[in-house]
Amino acid sequence: MARTRYAPDHGLARRMVTTMFFIGLLYVVFVGVLIVALGRAWPLVLIIAGGVFVAQFWFSDKIAAFSMGAKEVTPEQAPELHGAVDRLCALADMPKPRVAIAETDVPNAFATGRNQKNSMVCATTGLMRRLEPDELEGVLSHELSHVAHRDVAVMTIASFLGVLAGMMTRMALWTGIGRAGRSSNNNGAQLLLLLIPLISALVYVVSFLLTRLLSRYRELSADRAGALLTGKPSALSSALTKISGEMSRIPTRDLRQQEAFNAFYFVPAFSGESLAALLSSHPPLEKRLDQLGRISAQLGR
Repeated sequence: MARTRYAPDHGLARRMVTTMFFIGLLYVVFVGVLIVALGRAWPLVLIIAGGVFVAQFWFSDKIAAFSMGAKEVTPEQAPELHGAVDRLCALADMPKPRVAIAETDVPNAFATGRNQKNSMVCATTGLMRRLEPDELEGVLSHELSHVAHRDVAVMTIASFLGVLAGMMTRMALWTGIGRAGRSSNNNGAQLLLLLIPLISALVYVVSFLLTRLLSRYRELSADRAGALLTGKPSALSSALTKISGEMSRIPTRDLRQQEAFNAFYFVPAFSGESLAALLSSHPPLEKRLDQLGRISAQLGR
């Protein structure tokens, strides 16, 4: 990680490393099982899956920006937004990312890019219209923390296992059907056809849960680092409270359209009261506010 003035959080870092370790362990076991089960077909599967991963990792900023309707803006087009990003980057001693705006009334922000040189920070028009300057800086500081700590790269690597599991399921069905037709031991081929999708599905579920856990850790870490950088945790708390309250006023149809990008956003666009915290990409609002309250007390504010 490039050196910046964003404060490290060693406790959260240890939890993220532990989660990444289990994701990596799951990956190693999964690949070992597939090598045994698929025989000579496994290199092709890994090559295809690896190609998808490289494309996703290398072009993550462009994919996310296009998907969420972000358009890069110049300082002349958005002087207040650029001014806030300039101040925070100077404070954090980090390169300035590209700055973008998404035309949507959903109040949110996100950062993307595999490293600081290829990063972008985006705010929606709904966010900029609703927040005070200090609140907006708090949100942008949170997002720039994701850039400084390369969270997008970490999450892309972590989520790759789920993508690989899905591809393995499809490839196993295709190759398994062919082997079933050629094999004299049809019972063994049919068992293979049954086991590979089941193993892939299990791996996908476990990797999904671990990735969501990692996502919640990184959001808490970004809240902490962003609040300490600005020295105004109350501004970030105010922004969180205001945005979460405003979400209830946005039409459900608009929130559903943004739900697929929850992992990127400052707050989830749509979560639903019935969804368990286990499946959420973000920690509960109360937990985030409680952490910011403790930071505020430590700073004497």
